[in-house]
Amino acid sequence: MIIGLTGSIASGKSTVAKMMSELGLPIVDADVVARDVVEPGTETLALIAESFGQAILLEDGNLNRTMLGDIIFHEPAKRKTLNDIMHPAIRKEMLRQRDAYLEAGHEHVVMDIPLLFESKLQHFVERIIVVSVSEEVQLRRLMERNNLSKEDALARMHSQLPMSVKEKGAHAVIYNNENIESTEEQLKKILHYWDVIS
Repeated sequence: MIIGLTGSIASGKSTVAKMMSELGLPIVDADVVARDVVEPGTETLALIAESFGQAILLEDGNLNRTMLGDIIFHEPAKRKTLNDIMHPAIRKEMLRQRDAYLEAGHEHVVMDIPLLFESKLQHFVERIIVVSVSEEVQLRRLMERNNLSKEDALARMHSQLPMSVKEKGAHAVIYNNENIESTEEQLKKILHYWDVIS
């Protein structure tokens, strides 16, 4: 089974991904893939430098993320250009990793995709788990974790689809408002029910 794992910022999705990994499930992590596809020497990085100029590269050949972030933050057209380069590369690499795990004999693969619904990638997976939290908990965690003001934290939260929409699109929801034991218990129940773990 291909399981899609998603949530919203500061929902605790990474914690759940770690639990799944500890249960022996292979994870394809969209965030890690997004970093890998722009490593020096990759075709994706060459395309970005071609579109945004060589100044976008640091002296060591790595991508200057801060500079690129500043450019696309202020110019929607440039953001689209970057997404048009990045998204196909990320998707291709994620599918390559998924298929490699299946070929290696894994029965189940977890695809950890933060923006699963926003990017309309539901067709990549067979079942979807959403890690959900109340807005109060989410706001508090985000402010603490990223040292943000309430306004900045709310702006980040509201840039994603509302939790209620994600929950409707899920096959299972883990409510991560309480302690880690409760979260783990919910996860195991779901995986057991789906015959992923015994």
